[in-house]
This record gives sequence, structure tokens and C-alpha cells, in this order.
Amino acid sequence: MRSNSIIKFSWKYTLSVFAVLITIFARESKAQKLNIKNNVFWDTKDGKPIYSQGGGIFTFKDPKTGQEKYYWYGVHYKEGETYRNSPNKTLPRQTFEAVTCYTSTDLVNWTHESDAMSKEVVNEQGRAFWVGRLGVAYVKEINKYAMFIQHGNRQGNQVLISVSDHPAGPFTWHQKKSMLEIIGTPNTGDQTVFTDEDTGKSYLVYSYGQGRNKIYVSEIGVKNGKVDLLNSVQIYHSSGREGNCMFKYKGKYYMAASNLYGWDSSLAYYLVADNIYGPYQPVNNMLVMDGASEDYAHVTQTGFFVTLRGSKQETVIYCGDRWADFAGNGLGYNQWVPLSFNGAKPYFNSLGSWNLDAKTGEWEVAADNNWVKNGSFEADRKKMPSPVKPVQTYLIGWETAVLKGNKVSLDTATSPVLNYANTEEERKVVIGERGLNISDKVPFERKVSQVISSSPYVKLPNGVYNLKASIKNTEGFDKLEMYAESGGKRHATNVKGGSQQFRMVELKGVQVRNGKVEVGFLAKGKALASCQVDDISLIKAK
Repeated sequence: MRSNSIIKFSWKYTLSVFAVLITIFARESKAQKLNIKNNVFWDTKDGKPIYSQGGGIFTFKDPKTGQEKYYWYGVHYKEGETYRNSPNKTLPRQTFEAVTCYTSTDLVNWTHESDAMSKEVVNEQGRAFWVGRLGVAYVKEINKYAMFIQHGNRQGNQVLISVSDHPAGPFTWHQKKSMLEIIGTPNTGDQTVFTDEDTGKSYLVYSYGQGRNKIYVSEIGVKNGKVDLLNSVQIYHSSGREGNCMFKYKGKYYMAASNLYGWDSSLAYYLVADNIYGPYQPVNNMLVMDGASEDYAHVTQTGFFVTLRGSKQETVIYCGDRWADFAGNGLGYNQWVPLSFNGAKPYFNSLGSWNLDAKTGEWEVAADNNWVKNGSFEADRKKMPSPVKPVQTYLIGWETAVLKGNKVSLDTATSPVLNYANTEEERKVVIGERGLNISDKVPFERKVSQVISSSPYVKLPNGVYNLKASIKNTEGFDKLEMYAESGGKRHATNVKGGSQQFRMVELKGVQVRNGKVEVGFLAKGKALASCQVDDISLIKAK
């Protein structure tokens, strides 16, 4: 009897321990997928602001522990603080504070390691008026880390190379390099550092300093005892491009870039090759990434990429720069989304919220993702229609149907204006400089809509959603309606009365069927009646 009791007790104990282990494992597995939320300002894991613009992420070993970590370098501009605290005003300039260094093991929880390069070092040979577009490479020949950064002062725009014994710095002045003898201009147009994990070699990827109509790749190494560029290979010569950056996926090299729109957002372009020096296809003809056209790459410029070779899949993360403080492009400086691939063809998954497991490489759309593209209308930086670059008669991601009234055209005397310039006071309530404008000089009927559907890589789940928007309008509308239509069923709410202030309008209980829904606005107004709409969201109900 005693022996049987011991066996029973042992079996129950084993089952209990097994159940506990299963619970712990389930919790840990679930916790591994961590949320990346765009359209917000990011913090470190201890709640301090992350200031990192125009940089890159590289994998180095922590000198203290030997553990491999992600090292994220970028520039802290003083205006980044100002805009984060009061994002209702676009700032006219950028003031360098420091090159920051953050570390992480999961790409979500970040620790501020140091200010890797100080203002004193940057200004060592004269006050710098521009510092940005940087990356770091490990140079094994001298066992040092080298930072390449655009640097402009009274001596002109050139490339500053600084070095450090440790990945987190401090980086000290090494040499300032003119690119004149290499490419014909002293400066690079834009630049990033790319490290090929298969070879361990690092490269500077950069454009021609004037017009940016050429792109080059140079290997980083040691020449005459100094960290330097060992060669220069031109891989592209055509229309001007900036935001030059590179990634590698399944053995192929991808050269990516944005358009020449200043601080504004842009389409995301790419070329692909089997060798880092090319030839890149299509030759001198960059393609637009599928999925990036509806909101100008989630209202960003190409910044850099991170390739995760996880235990279950290889995932490339597009890390876009949103120069919000200098251009009013909404909230947040860093916008990250996962790419998908059809063979060698990349697809841009424009997501507001998604979950990532950096160890396995797996990712998924988060439950709180906003499915509307360009919902705050910040992709369209100019007054639309725009007769200047980019010449455009429509709002990115939206279809405008004129049922009655003046036609949309480049004729500024007759065409209705499609977007609205938010005032500083209004930007305390709504996001960014721009919003939707529905108005005309004559009696009009207008439909502005967007069709949201599953892509080949991201499924729009069926279920119940809530549609929201900030709206203000004058009197003079016979009809002003926000609607959603899916699977033959229409949901709508009438906007009643006029309001000089933006107010939240919500349409609850939208049933999405068959992975497709149309959302939009219908307006029938008298001459000069006007309605402004901003911050549209379609989020799955909890």
C-alpha cells in the first residue's frame, strides 16, 4: 500500500510539474511576439524618449557579456524634443545634439547605451550645420568600430569618419573625407552603411552629391593606415533618388531609395542583384515596391532595413524615416513594417500595429491595427491638386468622385481643393499638417472613398469593426454621411449640424465580410459649404 501511494503521489507530482511547465512555455511563447506600434513616438523600456533619426541598426557583440545585440544608431536633433512635446507646429531647422546608441535583443525593448558621438566631437573642426545619415561598421583589420556620417561645416559637406574601441562609443574624429576625387562632388547625396552578414564585409551605399542621379557602393576597409573606402562602383544612373539603403534577402541584394521630395514622404523604390556590385535589375530603372503606393510607404522615406534570419523564417523589416518635426508628417520619427516576398519581388505591408518574434522571425498583424491607408492625409504634403512635384490630381490612397460640381484638375481657378491645411491650434486636436477637404465654389456632390481588402500576404479578418474620424463642417449640406460597405451591407451615420471645431464621429458595429470593405464620405452641399476630415481609423472591435 505504501509503495502504491508513493507511485500515485509521484505520478500526480509529475503531472503537476508538467502542467506548470506547459503553462510557462505557453506564456513565454506568447510573450515572444512583441508589439511594434507606428504613428506614435517611441520610448526605451524604462520609459525615456527614443531620439534616433537617419541612422541604422547593426549586430555586434556586447564587449562586457559577449552577447550579440542589436545596436541602433541615429541622430538626436533638438527639434525632435520640441516636436514630440508639441507636435502642432512644424519646425524650420534641425540642430544636432548627439549621435545616440540604443541596444536591444528583440528589436522592441530598447536601452539607451550612450551618446555615441558628442556635439563637441562633431564641432571639433568648426561648427557643423548638418549632421546625419550615418552607419557603423566593424573594421577587423584594426579591431575598431567606424562610423560614417554626413557632415557639413564651413569646409563644406563631406563624409566624417570616426572610430571607437567599443560599439557604443565614444566615437572620436578619425578623418573627414571629400568624395570629390571619387565621384565628382565632395559630399554624398544620401548614404547608409550595409553589412553583409555572409561575408562580414561592410559597405557605404550613397548617391551622387548633386541631383542624386547616380548611386554607388564602396567597400569599407583600411587604406594607408586609415579607415577608408576601398573602391567605388556605380550601380545606378537615372532619375534622382535619395534615402539610399540596402538589404539582403535569400542571397539577393536589394538597393532601395526614395524620391527627391525633401523632408516629405515618398514611394519606396528598389533594384535587385545577385552580386553586391550588380548588375542590378531592371538596369537604371527602379521599381516601386508593391503595397507602398497607397500611403507613400506609410508616410516615410527609405531609412534602413533589418534582416532577421529567424529559426522559422527570414524576415526583412523596412525601417522608414518620418521627418515629422521638419515637415509636419504626423507623429513618430520611426515607422517599421515587415516586407513579404513573391520570389524576388518585395511587398510593402503598410501596418500601424504588428507583432514580431525576433528569434523565430515570425510576425503577425496586431488586433489594434488601423486598416485605413493615409487616414491622416499626411502622405500628400502639397496642396492638392498639385502642379509642382509631385504633379498630382488625387489624394494618395483615396478615390474622389465628382458627382456634381467642378472637375478636379490642375486648373487652380476652377478645381476644388482636395486637402486642407490644419492650423497650429487645430493640430492640438488632429494629427499633422493636412486633412481631407470636401468643398466647391458651386453646388456639389462628392464621394471620397477607399477600398480596404486583404492583400496576398495580409488578411483583413472578417468581423466587427469601428470606423472613426475627426470632422468639422459648415452649414449648407443637404447630406453629409460617413459610411462603410461590405458584403452588400451598408453602415452609415449622418453628420448633423455644423461645427467650427473638429469633433469625433464614430460608426460602430461595421460588419466586414469576405475580407473587403469600402469606407468613405458622401456629401451634397451648397456652394462654398465645406467639410474637413482627419485621422480616419478602422479598427477591429474588442
